[in-house]
Formats: sequence, C-alpha cells, structure tokens
Amino acid sequence: MMGDTPSEHSLIIGGDHVRTGDCADVLNPYDGSVVGRVAIAGPSEVDRAVEAAAEAFRRNDFPQHERAAVLRRAADLVEWRQDAFADVICSEAGKPIAAATAEVGRAVQTLRFSAAEALKLTGETVPMQASDTGGEKLGIALRVPLGVVALISPFNFPLNLVVHKVGPAIAAGNSVVLKPATETALTAAMLADVLIEAGTPDGWFNLVYGSGSVVGNRLVEHDLVRGISFTGSSPVGWGIRTKAPDKKVCLELGSTAPLIVDADGDWATAADKATVNAFSYSGQSCVSVQRIILHESIADRFIERFVEGVGKLKVGDPSRPDTHVGPLINPGERDRVLNWVREAEAGGAQILIGGELVDDGACLAPTVMLEPDRSQRVWCQEVFGPVAAIRVVPDLDAAISEANEASYGLQAGVFTATVKNALKAARGLEFGGVLLNEVPTFRSDQMPYGGVKDSGNSKEGPAYAVRELSELRFLSLEG
Repeated sequence: MMGDTPSEHSLIIGGDHVRTGDCADVLNPYDGSVVGRVAIAGPSEVDRAVEAAAEAFRRNDFPQHERAAVLRRAADLVEWRQDAFADVICSEAGKPIAAATAEVGRAVQTLRFSAAEALKLTGETVPMQASDTGGEKLGIALRVPLGVVALISPFNFPLNLVVHKVGPAIAAGNSVVLKPATETALTAAMLADVLIEAGTPDGWFNLVYGSGSVVGNRLVEHDLVRGISFTGSSPVGWGIRTKAPDKKVCLELGSTAPLIVDADGDWATAADKATVNAFSYSGQSCVSVQRIILHESIADRFIERFVEGVGKLKVGDPSRPDTHVGPLINPGERDRVLNWVREAEAGGAQILIGGELVDDGACLAPTVMLEPDRSQRVWCQEVFGPVAAIRVVPDLDAAISEANEASYGLQAGVFTATVKNALKAARGLEFGGVLLNEVPTFRSDQMPYGGVKDSGNSKEGPAYAVRELSELRFLSLEG
C-alpha cells in the first residue's frame, strides 16, 4: 500500500508539469484515507493541453518505428514496476491485490500488442482497372491518423483500460489528451511517468484531471479535437456522440451481461466460473456476470453449487492476498446498489445469499437473487456491483429472448454441448460478442471487444482500435 504522506500530481501539458489553484484528494475506498492528490484542470488548462497536442501533431516528429519502440519500452517499464502499479491500483480503486496484479500483467500485453500494430499500420491498393473508368491510374488507400484524440477513461480498470486507449491511439499516429477518472488518477500519473521515460516526445501525450462536466465537456467540444474514445455509462457516452457529430466518437459502454446455461450445458463449470466472475472487483466491470438464465432441468443443481461457492468468497480488505471481494468505489455507489437489491426484494425477488453490508459497512456482501421481475433494475439496468440475478426458463429460445430484451448488447455467455444450439445462440443473441462455454466476463486483450445497441458503437483491442482511431485517405496516381 502507499505511504502515510499523500503524493501530489500535476497535469502534464506539452511535456511540462503544470500545477493549478485547485486539487482533489484521491481516497482509498476501503478505509477512506487520502492516498494522493491531483491538480484539477479548468477550461484554460484543457485548451492548453489540446493546443499542445495539436502542435505536436503538426511537428510530425514521432514516426511509426519510434512509436513502436516507445510502446515496447513502456511495456517493459510497467512490467518492471508491476508491484508498485498493483499497490496503487489496490489503494485507490479498492481492487483486491491479486486482481490488481493481474490487471498490470494484462496492461503489459496490451502495450506490446499496440507496439506491434504501430509497425503493421498500412493501407491497401485499389484495383482501378477493375472498372472502365479507372484507366491507367494506381489507387492507394492510405491509413492516416485522426489528429488530436481525447481519451476519457473510467475508474474500474485504471491501468489496462487507459492503455487500451493510449496504446492504439499512439500506434495510429495520433497525439492524445487523456482524462482519467479522478477516483483513480494516481495510476494514470504513474503511466504518464512511464510514457515520458520511454521517450514519448513532448506534446504527444498530455494528461488532465477533472470532472466530466468541465474537463470532459471541454475536450468533447474543442474544435481541435478530431477523435474521442470514451468508456463509461451509456447516457454519458451517447450524450458525447450527440455533442460531437463532426468527430469520430468511439464508445464502449455498459452492459447487463447475461449467462445462459442450457439443458445440456456444463452447469457445474458454469456455476464455478460465475462464482468468480459475478463478484470479482465487486462486480464493477461492464461484463461482470449479472443476469443468469437457466434451463429448468439444471436450475436447482446450478443454484446450489453457485450459492455454496459464493458463500466461500473472502470479503474485506483489498490489500489482503486472499480477498476476492472488496469495497465499491465509494459509499454512494454502495448505497445505490443496496437500494436496488431492496427494491427487487420488495418486488418479490428472493435473496439466496448476501444482501447486506459487512466488514463494518465497508463492503456489500456478494448477493444472489432469484426470480426478480424483468422490470426490476437489478435485471434490466447495469448494476455495477456485487449482485447476480437468476431467472429460470423452459428452453433455449426463451433464454435467448430474455437475454435480448435488454437495451444493452456487449457480451453474452452460453453453455451448451451441441453445435446446433451453439449456432442458434450465436445467430440469435444480439451482442457484440457471444462466448460459447464461457462466461461473458472473459476478455483477451487482443480480441475485438465492443457492443451493440446501448453498449457502444466500436471495437477495442489494439488491432481494431487502431482502425477506429484512424481513417482511410485515397490517393490516385497516374503517369
């Protein structure tokens, strides 16, 4: 964990460390202690950061091979400082130390994938003579960067989700302004130090802290910002899209991740995986298992095993190596989730385990609910907390129908033993990813990751994000 004296971090604008007249405390979600302070930007600092990024882009002094080299060196530096990064993530995000350490390892991979994409960045030739109007022209579609890109990241994966934005944005040749969540700003500050040490030229990476209403809106509306990558809530994300119709806006938003277990599915494995993936980091993941839809023939056996496993999860101090479930990010979120549970219980849902505050109120116990009404918020909205709700259905068709009722469509998991039903699920589920014999929480950092409907409009994963954060420019040549 961090020391007794809170560190203070400045903005980074054009290679300079900038302090302001305002600062914010970063708190430990478990005990409320101050673990650091960050300078808060106002509109003028945001403008300076965007202008510094624009000037760097105009200089054009960060070629493809150097971008790849910087990202590789950054990956090495993060790997060498894995324990320090994990400690900061644990203390400011309340993420159990084992999960925090795993996040750092994933971020190293994401940086290395991004470095590889920087070297692979290319366009394509266009067969001009395929039409009678092409003549003797040579057609080339070049992939070029957008320019200045604003990156707005959430608190829940303060290193790896930031790297999923910064790495591909730099690989594609953009200059960036990063606005991380203030709750987890210290991890972003550490990453900034790494990128500078790795050799990022001044102005290509800029870092500003502050609220969405001030800093976020200024970035979204700034004329020099040509692209925006946002991860967060659906209302905020689609609001950004509305405010910036002339910019490239990439959105990775919420979910009510469903897990379907069919009659012939491996219900025991599904229950064991759901035990971990519904409650890891207190369910504060877009693809944390939230809605569990069970075929009636295996429901009782799944529920018994699942509830038994949930009862064995260790809840409490995230700095302990054996802790599975720590606190929610702040007391307001803890109280909101508990209120949703109480609301569903009053509406007829049965609490099978949990539903109460533990560890002197610091944590919400992992909670399993049975048969909530489909209109209850624990079912139809993103809980983003340690709550899983179960409904029982007569067949796979009914399970697919219930899964699709949600306005979200990020990832769904389906356990089945037959190819016929696997194909039915893959074709019928309206989600960006359908994971067969796996929970919806699974993500490998090189895969395409992104949703449909209210869950977003683009794909992450370095190879795919590079394409999202660049554009094709057609070039015609004739001798």
